[in-house]
Amino acid sequence: MKDCPVKQPSESLTTMTELVLPNDTNTLNNLMGGKMLHWMDICAAIAAQKHSLHTVVTASVDSVSFKESIRLGDVVSLTAYVTRAFNSSMEVFIEVYAQSIPDGVRVKSNEAYYTFVALDARNRPVQVPQVDPQTEVEKEKYAGALRRRQVRLILAGKMKPEDAQELKNLFV
Repeated sequence: MKDCPVKQPSESLTTMTELVLPNDTNTLNNLMGGKMLHWMDICAAIAAQKHSLHTVVTASVDSVSFKESIRLGDVVSLTAYVTRAFNSSMEVFIEVYAQSIPDGVRVKSNEAYYTFVALDARNRPVQVPQVDPQTEVEKEKYAGALRRRQVRLILAGKMKPEDAQELKNLFV
């Protein structure tokens, strides 16, 4: 990749903090799932933009499970970073924690992988810098990114299962 520097995941690290207000909740006083997905998309997009230095669009979101309810008044912390870059796309990992300030209880609510594509000024895909993982966790996520990408491509009908060599290697 000429003219595309290699970056560490920490260079794209993005954190957001939100307060759950009444307008963000359902009738059970829990944060609405759509609002959570909105915040996650924004945080992950910022991480992808910081990595690529370009405008990005969301290409896919892996399954998001809501492990713990987030209540009215909780403080929500979102952290995202690029785990791996391909040609014009980037995989971004995001974690979500909720904290009840009065109780001091902090729980992990969600995590997901988002995929973004970087665009140039004419809205065409543009090459992005590669990722140089540093920590063991970053290296594990980097290694697994190719398999996750192949699953996404198969599910989208853009790759035949028999062509997914990284996935095949899991079973050989």
